[in-house]
Amino acid sequence: MKYVLYGVLGALVVLRVWRMRRARALAAGTAGSAPVARPRRVGAILDKLGGNVGLVARREIRERVKGRTFRVGTAIILLAVAAAVTIPVLHKGSQSHQRVGIVGTLSSSLRATVRAAGPAVGTTVVLVPEASLTSARRALAAGRVQLVLVGTRRIIVEQSLDPTDTSTTALLVRIVAASVSLQGGLEGAGIPPDEALRLANPPPLPVQSLQPPRHNQTARTTAVYGVILTYVLLAQFGTWLLMGVVEEKSSRVIEVLMSTLRAGQLLGGKVIGLGAVALLQAALIVAVALGLGAAEGSTLVHGTAALGVLSSLLWVLLGYAFYSWVFAAGGSLADRQEQVQSLAFPLQLPILFGYIVSLTALGSGQPSELVKVLAYVPLTAPFAMQVLVGLGDVTWWQFSASVVLTLGATVGVARLASVVYRRAVLRTGGRVHLRQLFARGVT
Repeated sequence: MKYVLYGVLGALVVLRVWRMRRARALAAGTAGSAPVARPRRVGAILDKLGGNVGLVARREIRERVKGRTFRVGTAIILLAVAAAVTIPVLHKGSQSHQRVGIVGTLSSSLRATVRAAGPAVGTTVVLVPEASLTSARRALAAGRVQLVLVGTRRIIVEQSLDPTDTSTTALLVRIVAASVSLQGGLEGAGIPPDEALRLANPPPLPVQSLQPPRHNQTARTTAVYGVILTYVLLAQFGTWLLMGVVEEKSSRVIEVLMSTLRAGQLLGGKVIGLGAVALLQAALIVAVALGLGAAEGSTLVHGTAALGVLSSLLWVLLGYAFYSWVFAAGGSLADRQEQVQSLAFPLQLPILFGYIVSLTALGSGQPSELVKVLAYVPLTAPFAMQVLVGLGDVTWWQFSASVVLTLGATVGVARLASVVYRRAVLRTGGRVHLRQLFARGVT
């Protein structure tokens, strides 16, 4: 399956190169002659259905998708996702066993005890006989073994283990130290080896529960990815929208556009166009992550909850629908590109706050009362509601209520942003303040 996926990716690259060469050949063949208009079905449908708004949306989609910033940024994000999925698989393969050096004589029952400690920490133990303590120390220093067991008396490691160390080697050392000490003491007391092995490694007690587990680890992991994806896309596309409005205003392009389009049409087209690009990028990220995870057997995306993925994509869309109007209105207040940073930071503060609080709640596995409240606040609902979904602490009607509140707030913000945009986008000569726009007599 892995090689099939790589073959498909290679075929797509070859197809892309072929299309680029074909486009160049057609351009060279038609040089000097009248260009032949070729209908574009998707663009024609968008223009027909959306009118002027669709025309602006199509322009935004074309400029963003064909822009180097979008392509390079998307490639970097996809490479980062591919690395996050692939590296744990490679690391897992390289750390699939722990080599334990054995100095002296060790009974077969004690050897079985040492080997049985491996699965308890998620690894396989390989016993390596060492001729002497000196050769064992050299093997340990060279990394050929991870620990050395000297009979039943002591264990030697390369570096002292911190009590908070939870690495595979540290966990294995603790288990081997306890189990070998216990079994060696039992055998030294005259108990037969087989009986000592049974006493040192008793079967665990069965655990019964009255109710199923409160949290689904798969849904929780999906929520973590969803929150990160939401933050990245909202911050990225919100900034793009802010910079696009400022660029059009500072270059006076907005004056040309406003001569043929209404402010609401121009603003709506920009929001819809960038939203389509954002949704496309989100779909690409999810597809690459799930595809590589399935092909390589990565535990990073293993068993990703389908409902969690759909919920994350929905909140990416709702979050963009809300914040896009805020960033667009904010961009109309600026007069130069130098003012973008001072505007972007306060606009991104609610996004950053919701992101940090949500990741903290997912890490603890228990949503606080603050998260439950933020799930119904449109500014932070795209993050907090994903936490409640991932931790299974929300009902369908609560989820729907949050969606309705966010949609209602989006409509209100869109109307307010349209007024701000219409009144501020043609003003030059300095940064515009909100109190100037809503002063008496301003229309």
